[in-house]
Amino acid sequence: MDWFKRKKGIGASEKKNIPDGLWVKCDKCGEIIYRPELQKRMFVCPKCDHHFRVTSSEYIRYYFDEGSFKDFNSHISPVDTLKFKDSKKYSDRLKAAQKKTGLKDAVVTGEALVNGNPVIAAVMDFSFIGGSMGSVVGEKIARAADRAREKRIPLIVVSTSGGARMMESALSLMQMAKTSAKLAQLSDAGVPYIAILIDPTTGGTTASFAMLGDVNIAEPGALIGFAGQRVIKQTIGQDLPEGFQTAEFVREHGFIDMIVHRQEMRETLGRVLAILWKYPEKKSPENNHVKKTDVSNLQKNATEKLKSTPRNSN
Repeated sequence: MDWFKRKKGIGASEKKNIPDGLWVKCDKCGEIIYRPELQKRMFVCPKCDHHFRVTSSEYIRYYFDEGSFKDFNSHISPVDTLKFKDSKKYSDRLKAAQKKTGLKDAVVTGEALVNGNPVIAAVMDFSFIGGSMGSVVGEKIARAADRAREKRIPLIVVSTSGGARMMESALSLMQMAKTSAKLAQLSDAGVPYIAILIDPTTGGTTASFAMLGDVNIAEPGALIGFAGQRVIKQTIGQDLPEGFQTAEFVREHGFIDMIVHRQEMRETLGRVLAILWKYPEKKSPENNHVKKTDVSNLQKNATEKLKSTPRNSN
């Protein structure tokens, strides 16, 4: 009479162990994507071309030559100078963010290579308290600008941020002036600065170093702006145009120079550096996923802009 009794192993299938996060849903089109396949595509949706947000370590891997990034100033850590506290102490938030991300703060700086050519790089990470700009972010970017000027090596900053870090109050706002002044010194020395804007780049970051590049580049669909759309709408009392604050809208109105697909960013950086700093251009294999970025107008503008500045003698 075993038919009427539940017996272990009869008719029961073993439970399948499916790893968490094996499938990812696209925020834009809703497509369900196999994570390993998404990783191969640099976290770009194969259906709608949506660029997912990724960490600073992944941007370093995508934008610079493999294994070339050498970190510096990694010892600088934030402190709770103002003893800020709302629902949670700032010091506790810092510890939680550091444990979650493995970073000291929201930016990583280092020396790297693009097509074998040296650059100074600063890469922000939105997963660290929204990529907010505090004293450490400002200090590390200022030091990166100083190193680029002293070594006469082009500077690249990858920005993704919610703006100034409110827990540091005026100390955070001071970083806008400090980083802008350092970039002005870099410009006076005739050393190129390339700004890359990633989704999202907003607030005090946009109002300072993120938009001061000799060339400003954005990823497709990136949110770029200063104040939030709700604040702007309430201030001007008008409906905002479609696509407001997207990279495409910002480029149309002249605030950025080009929009570059993530899968062709490294090649484009190599071409831009060849124009601005006479680095030799290295051709990469054809990428069937993307349309190549036209930099012909950039070459014309760069010639006019930099013809009176000292150039690299190499």
